[in-house]
Amino acid sequence: MPIKKKNLSAHNIDNDISMEDFKIGIVVSDWNKEITESLLAGCKGTLIEHGISEDDLQVIHVPGSFELPTGARMLDDKYNLDAVICLGCVIEGETKHNEYINQAVATGITQLGILRSKPFIFGVLTPNSMEQAQDRAGGDHGNKGIEAAITALTMAKLKRDLKAAKKTIGFST
Repeated sequence: MPIKKKNLSAHNIDNDISMEDFKIGIVVSDWNKEITESLLAGCKGTLIEHGISEDDLQVIHVPGSFELPTGARMLDDKYNLDAVICLGCVIEGETKHNEYINQAVATGITQLGILRSKPFIFGVLTPNSMEQAQDRAGGDHGNKGIEAAITALTMAKLKRDLKAAKKTIGFST
């Protein structure tokens, strides 16, 4: 059942989380630039609001959504980031092109996260129309860039917490 006119970006992250020393990458598709620039603005604003400094944000642009996984890997290779957010928008057209692109991008981003054991976040809109894209890039349905930023911070913190957890052998007292 579709959700009508609901802002889905009203998520909050635990205010006790200190993000000051996290390094985050953002890879942005230039295809549908009006939409992706809005996603980027929401994403960056949210990261900065939660303590990520401009110096700890690395942003690169790629031609289209298909190039997001490759760009994400190159960015992580250069900076060894705590999380990488991939932002794009593939609008349905007259052919199934969008389905192939979306599947390839989702698979690529998923594989990066698993292989690298770090958060690679899928922030790609897959709307049926430009109107739906606008609704999800700062319109009636919020800004998915904000949601991608919250997901990245939450997952980066989870990884750090799990890595810092005390390792024991046998029974604990």
